Amino acid sequence: MESPVDYTSQLDAAIQKLHDEGRYRTFINIERHKGHFPHAVWTKPDGSKQDITVWCGNDYLGMGQHPVVLEAMHEAVDSAGAGSGGTRNISGTTVYHKRLEAELADLHGKESALLFTSAYIANDATLSTLPKLFPGLIIYSDALNHASMIEGVRRNGGQKRVFRHNDVAHLRELLEADDPAAPKLIAFESIYSMDGDFGPIEALCDLADEFGALTYIDEVHAVGLYGPRGAGVAERDRLMHRLDIINGTLAKAYGVMGGYIAASDKMCDAIRSYAPGFIFTTSLPPAVAAGAAASVAYLKRHPELREQHQAQAKVLKMRLKGMGLPLIDHGSHIVPVMVGNPVHTKKLSDMLLEEYGIYAQPINFPTVPRGTERLRFTPSPVHGPGEMNKLINAMDALWSHCALNRAELAG
Repeated sequence: MESPVDYTSQLDAAIQKLHDEGRYRTFINIERHKGHFPHAVWTKPDGSKQDITVWCGNDYLGMGQHPVVLEAMHEAVDSAGAGSGGTRNISGTTVYHKRLEAELADLHGKESALLFTSAYIANDATLSTLPKLFPGLIIYSDALNHASMIEGVRRNGGQKRVFRHNDVAHLRELLEADDPAAPKLIAFESIYSMDGDFGPIEALCDLADEFGALTYIDEVHAVGLYGPRGAGVAERDRLMHRLDIINGTLAKAYGVMGGYIAASDKMCDAIRSYAPGFIFTTSLPPAVAAGAAASVAYLKRHPELREQHQAQAKVLKMRLKGMGLPLIDHGSHIVPVMVGNPVHTKKLSDMLLEEYGIYAQPINFPTVPRGTERLRFTPSPVHGPGEMNKLINAMDALWSHCALNRAELAG
């Protein structure tokens, strides 16, 4: 029997819509070589290869290539093999997982930490589980929270309130309008990755104290990069003790993969026991946990990498501003150059890659609002003066040649 629905045509229409809007996402096939990051090799669609420099990666400190991390991973593979063999509940908890959780709990000054396969899953699983633990919970979520936080809040079955981005006064209005006896949680980020602005952590903690709310912070783009030992902006500002649940990643500054929460023993135990996203997921390979633990431990003792990273970001922002480019600068390490059109952004990205060997992925809707499309550069301590000069010269040439001629950019 012929189906009454033409599924293929509907898929074609959905994909064509993305092409028409200029926001169809193309994956660039690159090959990283140990010890040479940020340099890599791009395999073009025709099979030919070109040397490139990666300027949009999240391996902020180059720890994905660090000998300490690689040695720990090799040792774990030789000792434990490849996979973990199961979920954490069924044979998938190893000494490497426990060691990593201990490192993370120590990092954030918390009693416990709970490891997930990604920070996305950690956010989604935790925020969707909390209403099971606190019936009637109301979650107050910043309007620009990450998609993983939005998804966790959306599908948890509880009540939610969305306050305007970083608007403490609006949050107060929402808190005052709700039942004082209802359990509450305020969810926000320390650094918002697309604009690079900071959340008002202390003010949000003050409101939480006043209204008897729990606090949940996403430090994904800050762990490893801020604070004396790399625990994030809350550590830098001496506020970690005021946060009930801290979410972080092992896939950015720490250079490996995985995510986690750090909290009290009872909070981690409850999430471990009730969150489907934890219970039914195969645990990280032991080698990944070993590499992450080595990276966390190393960065606790090496603040000079964080200092170099901040210096690189400041230099890049200063030079881009000196060229008159529309740059957002909130004082963090995020370097977004605003283009404002998906087609133009993709064209600039393509020209940087094809003509200059510079890889900077275009950032379009829904990652950012329509009309705020951008190129987002991520300088690191392993980007040297030569790489920096090449990027600046390329942006200068392309912007002066194209940005004033939108018709050419779209052509």
